[in-house]
Amino acid sequence: FFQKAVTAVQNWFTLFGWSKGPNPVSIPYSLRRSVCKVRRTSSPEKTFKQNFDKDTGTVYDMLFHLSGQLLPGVTSGRSLPLDPVEQMLQLHWQHSMFLAFLKSRGASLAHVMPEFLFEPDDYKKWTKARAVLKVGDEKKSDIFSNKHSFILEDSVFEPISKRAWTDVLLQTYKVFVLARVSSRNTSDQSNLENMQNMPRINSEPLSSNIYSPYERIILAWLNKHYENNRKTVWKDAQKG
Repeated sequence: FFQKAVTAVQNWFTLFGWSKGPNPVSIPYSLRRSVCKVRRTSSPEKTFKQNFDKDTGTVYDMLFHLSGQLLPGVTSGRSLPLDPVEQMLQLHWQHSMFLAFLKSRGASLAHVMPEFLFEPDDYKKWTKARAVLKVGDEKKSDIFSNKHSFILEDSVFEPISKRAWTDVLLQTYKVFVLARVSSRNTSDQSNLENMQNMPRINSEPLSSNIYSPYERIILAWLNKHYENNRKTVWKDAQKG
């Protein structure tokens, strides 16, 4: 079931998540790679700069296309510092801003930590730095003193990261795409209420602490059409 959900999410965001047409999305790989179009990495032997294709979109481009808003303090062309630890800190801050922005718009992402959105190598840097860095730098202190943080084994990190990115995209869809649904699309609510043997779904904003109003509108629409088609397809069937 989860893999089918991942495939559906990948297909939708590949086709409709970008302003310049389809752009392949692979969860979590392409999303983790495209956090910055330009990424600098340093090593003892050499320093090199990896340039992504100029048409490659980042998650921030996707966010701007769907929401019409820029992520505060983050630009899609921003490069990362040369120092590996500073790279990781910069990424952690960007992921924190990204998650905070989505949650401020109503996304349910309390279970997703910024470090779950890392590449595996960056996550290893994060765990090592968390273990050895002394609390003194205010920026580092805010990250590494989080009492809710815990260390994932290598074999566990990848499926957790995949699930985290999937949930991020699902919640992005919920708050910026699904929220466009309006009750105007269900003009025959009176007929819906008169249908017998059909679950009632209240679309009032405060009627549920699980589903948003626009989710309940869609559920009501699905119930209505299911009932109509049930009578057509199974009109002679005995009701159990």
